[in-house]
Amino acid sequence: MTLPFSGFKREHVLTLNQDSEQHDAMIAAIDLGSNSFHMIVARNLEGQLQLRDRLREMVRLAAGLDEQGELEEAARDRALACLQRFGQRLKGFAPGSVRAVGTNTLRRARSPGFLRAAEAALGHPIEIISGREEARLIYLGVAHGLPDSDGRRLVVDIGGGSTELILGQRFETLERESTPMGCVSYSERFFANGKISAKAMNNAVIAARLELQDIEAEYRHVGWELAVGASGTIKAVGELVQANGWSEQGISLVSLRRLADELVRVGEVQALKLNGLKEERLPVLAGGVAVLLAIFESLQVDTMQISDWALREGLLYDLLGRIRHEDVRERTITALSERYQVDRQQALRVEACARNFLHQLSYDWDLLGEDPVQLLSWSAQLHEIGLAIAHSGYQKHGAYLLENSDLPGFSNTEQKLLAGLVRGHRRKLPASLFRDLPDWQQQTMQRLCILLRLAVLLHRSHSSVELPPIRLQAKGNTLQMAFPEAWLQEHPLTAADLANEVELLRGLRYKLKLL
Repeated sequence: MTLPFSGFKREHVLTLNQDSEQHDAMIAAIDLGSNSFHMIVARNLEGQLQLRDRLREMVRLAAGLDEQGELEEAARDRALACLQRFGQRLKGFAPGSVRAVGTNTLRRARSPGFLRAAEAALGHPIEIISGREEARLIYLGVAHGLPDSDGRRLVVDIGGGSTELILGQRFETLERESTPMGCVSYSERFFANGKISAKAMNNAVIAARLELQDIEAEYRHVGWELAVGASGTIKAVGELVQANGWSEQGISLVSLRRLADELVRVGEVQALKLNGLKEERLPVLAGGVAVLLAIFESLQVDTMQISDWALREGLLYDLLGRIRHEDVRERTITALSERYQVDRQQALRVEACARNFLHQLSYDWDLLGEDPVQLLSWSAQLHEIGLAIAHSGYQKHGAYLLENSDLPGFSNTEQKLLAGLVRGHRRKLPASLFRDLPDWQQQTMQRLCILLRLAVLLHRSHSSVELPPIRLQAKGNTLQMAFPEAWLQEHPLTAADLANEVELLRGLRYKLKLL
């Protein structure tokens, strides 16, 4: 059972060969962006990554998203055809060796049928990640492509529908922000039909500067020694200003203003004749230039280097960390526990009990693999997080915190699943809990929730006294719990709680038998 969530140093050998690959050592990252889809394939050589293949297709997903969040048929077809081609390249890859993430456009899309079709075409799960998680992964990729340094860096990535701005040091982020402005959205908003006027350019820059107002003071205060730009828009601008002799290296503010002036002078996208200009960039160039110019002006950037690595390389390194059991999500859970002063000993007791129950029922209830173990462990560690707000209804407070907090390493779906388990760990189970999931996954999450509830119930006293051996067996929706002889009679409060649980689980059509 698999739940639907599941850079390179410069001295590394980067060869684009495809000789006899050992798929068990191969990993891949896929970035489903608003403008383009990218895939990168690498071989894991004892913790070192060797690039094997890159694929990129201009899909223009954002251009096919209407105001209701529905994808137009043409954009949907382009995306699925691309993913089928990517899927062909990934045949034979082991489960867990591929990470595919959707960014701004898929965050806004209201097309659950499309996501299921996309996963089927690719043959691997697709995660929708938040803007700040996207920013973290972008920084991770860029940082692995830079010389090691203790200096702070500003990293900027302009996508089709959003722009990520990150301050970081070495491989850790200090500030992360995702703003709703991108080369596609701004081109459509301010430069409709490819017309570029001085007024439109000025309006676009002002609109982007307004989006940056909330962060510019803090970013300037923290400061940085090096500004780095990543991904298609910034790389395209860098190629243009250098090919036309306006900048010797990277992008300078002077060269960027020169490019903006040239766009206004020509006045029409299709009439542009610049060295280094790629036809596929024409429809989104003006919007991208306006956003980048606003960033330079707001944050007072003079020059910006360009990185070849960004989100997909960050995904590879993040995936490599998970494979090597260096999962950033574990650090996030620990940080949350400390921030909200969770009773660590109680959390560990509940976690150990829940994992023991899961081990006993992993085959009976088809809860195999690492994903159920992780989700159950994390929810057990954080089940009391809501007590930091109030005892009354603390399971609701905990669920709200988990669903709405910035959780580095977690996808949107993972956050919702984790929040759902915490919401359902006590009191009456809401009928709507996990309702939006596919039927098979609803069943998986309900069963994990039942195991968490039983573990919490048995440790309600917060006592350090160990429980006796408890044997669990299940057949379908019937669960048997066998206690040592007379133990329930000797613990009448626990027996009463379990009797109440029998009634509550009937609402989920589960039968709990106490032996």
